[in-house]
Amino acid sequence: MEVSKSDWKLFRTSIGDWQEAYMERLVKEYMDLLEGEENASDKFWKLEERIKKDKKHPGVMLELSKGNMIFDIVALINSGVITTADLADFSDELKESVDFLLHR
Repeated sequence: MEVSKSDWKLFRTSIGDWQEAYMERLVKEYMDLLEGEENASDKFWKLEERIKKDKKHPGVMLELSKGNMIFDIVALINSGVITTADLADFSDELKESVDFLLHR
C-alpha cells in the first residue's frame, strides 16, 4: 500500500506525542521500581537493565520511514504504545491496512 502524504504528515506529527506518553508510563514504572523494598544496588541494576531494554522499544526510539510506516504503526499497537483508536484521524485505507496486518 502506498502511504498518502496526509497520513505520512499525520504520523510524523503524532509519533512524538505517542512516544512521550509511552515514556511517561515508563518513568512511572521506574519510580515504582525505585520505591521498592530492595537494596539500592539491586534497584539500580534492575533499573539499568530495564532502561537498556526499553530504549530499543518503538515507543522510545523509531526510525521514521514512509515505507515502513504501516508496519511501525502495527508494532506500536502490538507493543501497547497506541491503540487503534489513536488512528481515528488517519485515512480509511491506512486503517484497513493496519487492521489486516493486525489480524493475519
